[in-house]
Amino acid sequence: MRAVSVEDLKPGMILARTLVNDDMVVILSENTLLTKAHITRLTFLNIPVVYVKDEYELSKNYQTVASIFNRGNAFVKDYKNVVETARQIIDEVRETGNVPVSKTNGVVTQKITPLAQSSGVIDYLFELNHLAADVYNHSLRVSILAGVIAKWMKFDTEKAKDLMLAGFLHDIGKTKFEQRLLDKNVETLQGEDYERYIQHTVDGQHILMSVGDLSDGVKYAAMQHHERMDGSGFPFGSVGPDIHEYARIIAVADIYDNITTEREGYVKRTPFSAIEYITREMYTTLDPAICIPVLVRIKDAFLGSRVVLSDGSKGQIAAFPNDFAAKPIIEISRDQVINLNQRPDLSITEYNPK
Repeated sequence: MRAVSVEDLKPGMILARTLVNDDMVVILSENTLLTKAHITRLTFLNIPVVYVKDEYELSKNYQTVASIFNRGNAFVKDYKNVVETARQIIDEVRETGNVPVSKTNGVVTQKITPLAQSSGVIDYLFELNHLAADVYNHSLRVSILAGVIAKWMKFDTEKAKDLMLAGFLHDIGKTKFEQRLLDKNVETLQGEDYERYIQHTVDGQHILMSVGDLSDGVKYAAMQHHERMDGSGFPFGSVGPDIHEYARIIAVADIYDNITTEREGYVKRTPFSAIEYITREMYTTLDPAICIPVLVRIKDAFLGSRVVLSDGSKGQIAAFPNDFAAKPIIEISRDQVINLNQRPDLSITEYNPK
């Protein structure tokens, strides 16, 4: 048995003594196999030191728990491998003007689908979003998010794969961009540069129209993913019934990734900023039939996560209100809970996945 500070605890260690609070209520019992969630809880309770059993590294329990928490590293490794393939495909389209459909379908089926089905994928994507905002990474992340949304909307396997293909190819029109434009932040574009940016949707459809093995949904997603339900989008100002379902879904995935990605001149925001935006827009510019299942399911992914508020206080996401309120309820301590929907003066500035 040895004393270990809470900040040095690792998943897989085993408690050697039962922990109780000042009210003599058991916090964790002796022989508890510590997980990341346990360690997070101990940190929030300001418990400085606990006793653990020696030689935890050699136990089968440690190996089991360690493998669970190494899944994030495995996701990152797999993601980086797929990015290289995505780069090859998109560069081939740039050079030849032709989409290697067989290769692209293979990537979606064999590589992107497993990533989209990974447990914890939303957290992993947030951790990845400091890597790059280029068209290769963005296309891959939107494809993965499309696969997650397809699961939440209970699409069958073939439709889910087709939607992921649409996500992967949605920005293929940007292969017509010169590098100067690719390097610019969209929010800063003006005049001819902005008009050229709009054109990527039309260019995308033109590239895909000549490909006979693609569904209409994939082609429309490239052209319509910036259209909005109220007609305020581009390139044609199409309204709800005229926008393909795939394009409406890719629009949500595209928005989520753009908000939570770090890029030049733009600091990435937390997923809760994306949730607020989608909540605010779901009855005007976005399709509520898509936003509602997304909001219901994505919020579950954040329960228990640690956050830092704009006033410096730290807490844990305890719940979300049941009325589609955008912001979570934060447990600061056992005696203090804050509903951020009732505190416009506070916001989440840092988010740490579970």
